[in-house]
Amino acid sequence: MALNIGNQRMGIAIFAGGELCHTARVPLGEPELWQPKITEAWAVLEGHTPTAVVGACVNPPLKGAIEAAVEAAVDRRIAWVGSDIDLPIHVATENPRQTGIDRVLNIAAAYDQMEHACVVVDAGTAITVDCCNDKGDFLGGAIAPGLAMMLDALHEKTAQLPRVEFAKPQGAFGASTPAAILHGVYHGIRGMVKELVENYATELGVWPEIIATGGDAEKLFAGWELVHAVAPDLTFFGIANAYTEHHIKHGT
Repeated sequence: MALNIGNQRMGIAIFAGGELCHTARVPLGEPELWQPKITEAWAVLEGHTPTAVVGACVNPPLKGAIEAAVEAAVDRRIAWVGSDIDLPIHVATENPRQTGIDRVLNIAAAYDQMEHACVVVDAGTAITVDCCNDKGDFLGGAIAPGLAMMLDALHEKTAQLPRVEFAKPQGAFGASTPAAILHGVYHGIRGMVKELVENYATELGVWPEIIATGGDAEKLFAGWELVHAVAPDLTFFGIANAYTEHHIKHGT
């Protein structure tokens, strides 16, 4: 079982025989759902020999409560990537311990598939645009407000702008205030990604493949020729990759 603890949701995935066979997302604001969802996911492993629960967390205050829910549900202790489980790739940032574990795992999973320089755009609460070189070293990247955060800020920090529900904008011009907001946010995010990747390519001397993930990836990047693939479960594969690489490295 792989657990991905984000800012708003807990992702739950089951791997059996090397294959991803179950996923679920649970709001972190509804803790009464955690244990039932974990129990439901664990039941998918019936007929297999369960080995571990492995987690990655960018929300440290919730770690203890998540651990308690897992122990109550499946009587297992979580092995956390970054403390119990080694990171699967070299992190070449100024302070690797302060680099978001989800960012590292996304790049590790993408590099495992691409085997050359690549970029991962994770469109969630925040948007991260991270890069690795041809050796798979995590070089760093950029962090920006996510889609909902942008829409919220435009409404909350102005006197008259409405809170707009996101939809892909149509045409070249926003002919109303809500349409103008959608154009600004949608094209602003995509323009940021394009500009950053162009900078990364200049530094690397090669154009990196772009993989998009996160809850808003499909609505922002689906069908965009710049993006190689939209992979909503990328972080889960990064967690599984870290677990496997750790045990290969340590011969366990």
